[in-house]
Amino acid sequence: MTRRDRTRRAAAGPEPAFPCAGCGRAVPGTAPGTRHRNHCPHCLRSLHVDIKTGDRRSGCRDVMEPIAIWAKADGEWALVHRCRRCGKVATNRIAGDDDEAALLDLARRPLRGRAP
Repeated sequence: MTRRDRTRRAAAGPEPAFPCAGCGRAVPGTAPGTRHRNHCPHCLRSLHVDIKTGDRRSGCRDVMEPIAIWAKADGEWALVHRCRRCGKVATNRIAGDDDEAALLDLARRPLRGRAP
C-alpha cells in the first residue's frame, strides 16, 4: 500500500462492520491494538483479501483458517492463517478484542498433538 493509499484510507474513516465468513457473527470494522481489522474476534478466521497488508487487492477472497499462534521475539502474539483455496500462509497481529479462550485453544494445539 502506498503512502497515498494510506492517506486516502485514513481520510475515508474507519471500515464498516461486516459479517464473518466463518461464523457469521458481526465483526466491528476497527480493532483495538491494530490499524487493520483482519480477522474475526470470535472464531479468529479471516478472508484472503490482501496482497500486502491493508491493500484489499487479493482476488482470492476465500476463508483464511487460523492454524497456529506465533509468539514473536518481542513477546507479541500473532495469528498464523492459511487460505482454504490457494494455501497462502500469512500472519496477523492479535487484536485487543479477540476471544481469549479461542486464542489459548489455538496456542495449546501443538501440546495436545491435534492437527488444526
